[in-house]
Amino acid sequence: MEIIVTSVVAVVGTLLGSLATHYFQRRNRADAERFERNERLRQERVSAYTAFGGALINLRRTSKDRWYSIHDQRDGADPETLRYETYRLFTTAQEALFRVELVTESRDLIELGRKALTDVDRIKPDLARDDFAHHREVSRRSVFAFMEAARKHVDVA
Repeated sequence: MEIIVTSVVAVVGTLLGSLATHYFQRRNRADAERFERNERLRQERVSAYTAFGGALINLRRTSKDRWYSIHDQRDGADPETLRYETYRLFTTAQEALFRVELVTESRDLIELGRKALTDVDRIKPDLARDDFAHHREVSRRSVFAFMEAARKHVDVA
């Protein structure tokens, strides 16, 4: 009788050990998968936010170059070429903003991105010098406000 009890205890102990091992392995695997998924999302966010920030900076620079080419008659700067380049870069920035909208859950960050794009797009060649200086400064602040907010969404806590 003692052998049967010992055998039953051994079998039950083995089953409990197997179940506990299975449970902890499953939980560890789920934790690892969740970590990998979060890290991929973080990397995608870093990529999307920096691509959008870069697109804004390029659009802003070309818009300013276009204004200077008309108002300061800078040599070597063709306003017509810069006009088409501005259109191309605006489209690139819009595409980058769409990517930002896909990878973030923050409505505030999306609104900051839209505001930054709008503010950069306000740098037009027909602006007076004072208005140009104003929009240049507003757009700079908007771009950096977006990037500062975006940084908070990729920081590892």
